[in-house]
Amino acid sequence: VRLAFFTSFRPQTFLLIMKRQFFSLFRTWHSRLIPTALLSGGLIGTSAYGMSGTNENSGPAEKERLRSRWRKMKVFSGTANEPLAKEIAARLNTSLSKISIKSFADGEIGIQIDENVRGKDVFLVQPTCPPGVNDNLMELILLISTLRRASARSITAVMPYYGYARQDRKMQSRVPISAADVAKLLEAMGVDRVVAVDLHCGQIQGFFGPRTPCDNLDGSVVALPYFKEMDLLEDRTVIVSPDAGGVYRAKRFRDGLKAMGFDAGLAMFVKQRQRAGEIAEMDLVGDVKGCDVIIVDDMIDTAGTLCKAGAELKKRGARRIFAFATHGLFSGPAIQRIADSEFEKVVVCNTIPVPQNKKIDKIETLSIADLLAKAIYSIHFKTSISELFEIHNGSIKPH
Repeated sequence: VRLAFFTSFRPQTFLLIMKRQFFSLFRTWHSRLIPTALLSGGLIGTSAYGMSGTNENSGPAEKERLRSRWRKMKVFSGTANEPLAKEIAARLNTSLSKISIKSFADGEIGIQIDENVRGKDVFLVQPTCPPGVNDNLMELILLISTLRRASARSITAVMPYYGYARQDRKMQSRVPISAADVAKLLEAMGVDRVVAVDLHCGQIQGFFGPRTPCDNLDGSVVALPYFKEMDLLEDRTVIVSPDAGGVYRAKRFRDGLKAMGFDAGLAMFVKQRQRAGEIAEMDLVGDVKGCDVIIVDDMIDTAGTLCKAGAELKKRGARRIFAFATHGLFSGPAIQRIADSEFEKVVVCNTIPVPQNKKIDKIETLSIADLLAKAIYSIHFKTSISELFEIHNGSIKPH
């Protein structure tokens, strides 16, 4: 009544105020229609991932705060690995946001964001992996630029595989440091954060400036429960690094098994390369006679080093030979080499999609979607991601 009195001589002002009140009430009512799955069995509430959220004892204000925060998250996918992106979205109890990506007749990439992203926190899943490494990298750059121009509040590039990572230093004159140049390109486009998995060299995180954090997740946490169920010899299992640079990775894998109650030894190869992708000589440091052996590396490309290491281990008397690498590129003759090798199983993660014609019985693929979904959740809700580097005893089934 007071409102009508004060605005009786200004009917337009009265109608405008009433319109604002109506939309305010509508937004309050609509916010309560958020699916209850987010507060019960999803990531908010009694989280399936065991991370901090709300529970049944949380007050209405806290639940409303998390609902509001949840609505600000958008998950987009490029074309490099859409199946993995869909898995991640499913783990987050959401769906991929709408985007149109097409190639023009001349090979250029066309991008259209089909949803409003103004003020949203965007997570963009796009590994720069083969096939089409350069196309995937260019697509990622244009996606970041498009989202920045569309006024996204923050942009996190989720890169399960970081292309050009092996060119991380100058080994000879007049060559680029491509891993650093890719980081500069992403920063120049306006990315706020990068999430990667098992970078070829951990120091690549330093190629990004302090205003662009780079999280390097450990893919081995997915594989450890798998190998624990492989009936390995308790006192005669050895983790092998294929080169001196991977000793830290192999040691970390061994420590992960130990944290799960399974002790193992450590060995390494010292290799001399004749040229890129070709090994002249390999010497083993350690004893593997009568042991179950797991070769641990970050990626499998042409599988030349891997299969030569497997043959050498068999000569040294290894009982069973396995291999684990986070990224399975399987370039050139890799599949045929693995099929003809001494390995019982070669285990990789689905950071890179494996074409149907490259799937053989010896290759096992594990899903890394849970790990990446946990990382996205933790970043969005501003909780610690340190637990993602710890070992859990949950079972991981082949993807």
